[in-house]
Amino acid sequence: MSSNVVRLHKDPTPAPERETAPVTTLTVVPDQPAAPPVPLWVRSGRALKTAVTHENTRTAARGVARHSLYVAGGTRIVARRAWDGRTAARYERYMRTAEAAGNIEAAAEWEERGQRFREARHRRRMDLLHSPVDAAKSVLVGTGMGVGGLVALGIVLAIANKDIADVITPIKAVIDFIALMITIVRVVWPYAITLGPLFALLGLWAVGQHQQAAPAWALPANVRSSEGEPITPSIVVKALRDIGVPALRNAIKEMGDSGASMLGPITIAGCGVEVDVTLPSGVSTNEVQQRRRKLAENLSRHEHEVFITIPQAARTVRLWVADSGALDEPIGPSPLVTDETLTADYAKGRAPWGQDLRGDAAALSLYQRHLLITGLSNQGKTVALRSLALWLALDRSVQFLMGDLKGVGDWNMFDGLATTLIQGPTDEHVIQVTEMVEGAVDEMNRRIQAPPGTVFPPLIVLVDEAQVAFMCPAKDAEKRPYGGSKANSRYFMAVRKIHNQGRAVNVLMWQGTQDPTNENLPKLVREGAHTRASLALGTESQARMALGDKAVDGGAAPNLLRPGLDRGTLVVASDGITIPAGQSSITVRTHYIDDDGAENITDRAKALRDGVTTLHAIARDDEHDPLADIAAVVGDAPRVRTKDVLARLATRNANAYGGWSFIDLKRVLDAADAEPYKSDGVMVVARDRVTRALANRDGDGSASTAG
Repeated sequence: MSSNVVRLHKDPTPAPERETAPVTTLTVVPDQPAAPPVPLWVRSGRALKTAVTHENTRTAARGVARHSLYVAGGTRIVARRAWDGRTAARYERYMRTAEAAGNIEAAAEWEERGQRFREARHRRRMDLLHSPVDAAKSVLVGTGMGVGGLVALGIVLAIANKDIADVITPIKAVIDFIALMITIVRVVWPYAITLGPLFALLGLWAVGQHQQAAPAWALPANVRSSEGEPITPSIVVKALRDIGVPALRNAIKEMGDSGASMLGPITIAGCGVEVDVTLPSGVSTNEVQQRRRKLAENLSRHEHEVFITIPQAARTVRLWVADSGALDEPIGPSPLVTDETLTADYAKGRAPWGQDLRGDAAALSLYQRHLLITGLSNQGKTVALRSLALWLALDRSVQFLMGDLKGVGDWNMFDGLATTLIQGPTDEHVIQVTEMVEGAVDEMNRRIQAPPGTVFPPLIVLVDEAQVAFMCPAKDAEKRPYGGSKANSRYFMAVRKIHNQGRAVNVLMWQGTQDPTNENLPKLVREGAHTRASLALGTESQARMALGDKAVDGGAAPNLLRPGLDRGTLVVASDGITIPAGQSSITVRTHYIDDDGAENITDRAKALRDGVTTLHAIARDDEHDPLADIAAVVGDAPRVRTKDVLARLATRNANAYGGWSFIDLKRVLDAADAEPYKSDGVMVVARDRVTRALANRDGDGSASTAG
């Protein structure tokens, strides 16, 4: 049997070429075996898992569970209320609460109330033994009187209508009404049987929903997160129970639902709320203070949003809880910037420094108070210190001696306002600042030796970055160190002398330091300040250095401020600021005044003054020119009282001019043909006369270097 081969594809290559064409070898790779199909039960299981774990499914299941549990929780709450109303359980619970809190008087009072309740209940139960007989008698009497009344009414109707049948008309009407009520009840009863339980369940659900009587996992997401949750007594008590103090936890468990009796009224306080908590017996206030972070988290707040202080009442802590996120919002601008008519009064006024946590204005009195501000670097120390100086500059009587040992221009705007302004971080600048402070000591001594009753203008000696001075290794020609904290340290001893006696004659020391230690801020210096303020610090030991043990033991905690985030926030311990009763410190969020705003304020301050020529270096004893120095201290003012000229000369170079009297001043001016004269009844020095005399002297090539 033969078969025909049919070529489906004809090779287009001619025969000769096919014989000589190269042979291409093709390698046939067998197909990989196909993956076995996924069993149906596996696919079904995956689909079921996806459906069960889907967020929509979980939300729906959580909703069903939540509303079901609302009914159960509402039933429990209603049953508890009914039980409390029928029994003495409420009084026993309050009595246990008072005992747990150590309040024996309150416990005795609740025991007495409970006994009175039991006696009244006993009388009611005894009355029930006689009530059936009394009720039966009441029914018989009532029925008889009712029937008699209806018959009497019928007789009246019969007489009026002259129809004897009307005698029974009122009785018949009552019978017809009773029949109608029975008919209505017959119609409504089936629906009441059906709907009554539904309304009862709805009422129980409403009670449970209002009280959020469901586990936390079943509650809505916004409730579970508790973000921004308002502070209520139950939340505070639960937060205190769970901070980890066994005695407090056990006492609150004993109190049961009466734990809120520990709390005073929750009052709105600025951007938060405040509440006093009377702790149970056996729980100390510092145990609560030490658990501030856990307490804040239990209240659904960040640590910096909860402050714990100690009021006057014994065994009590005061909690201030901020609204969620409120402390991260900036406060408004300083009144110094917004109100160009604002002035200062050193003796009676208060500097507008910022706001306290309640949102109230925080103003600081600077009258005869030495000042110390410290904190970590770049937290707003200079701005906080500068804002006080800016306010005080608006009092034209105040004089400034300033040393900035950072030297980056933060105090440039006081050029022409401060008598002395030294800026720079080197040892030479520390030497100049030290001599400036020593000159202030000489001025202080001069004032102390003045006749009693003499009034002196305020002199503010301000040193920013004072830690540079304390850590300076330089020594003078007599090998006395400028820095350090020993008795031979020149800067240390000058500051101590001003702290000891300067206040009485209005010579005040203001210092700003950073990252305090015992080496860069000696104990005697920090304790000499009347007003102590601290920005964010690293440790509690630094907080004690900055504010003192009393303030820290009373709740002050600058070490818990957040570096960077709480920039400009100060914890202040001072009698110059209003502090709530029972507290030893207050937290202030200071106003931020930038360089442009500060320059505008100092321009206003300069306009109030006669003109001040700022000295940028301290003259040495052998480098003084009396006439030139007089011209410098007179400045741009047309005339200056001789008393003020003498005071400014003493500040400029205490060693050269500290002992000068009016006679010495007159001697120099008379010799230069610039003698002082009377104006408005006081002796003054004229700028034009001094300038002309100086120009004539320089033109003649002669210069006085007399001492």
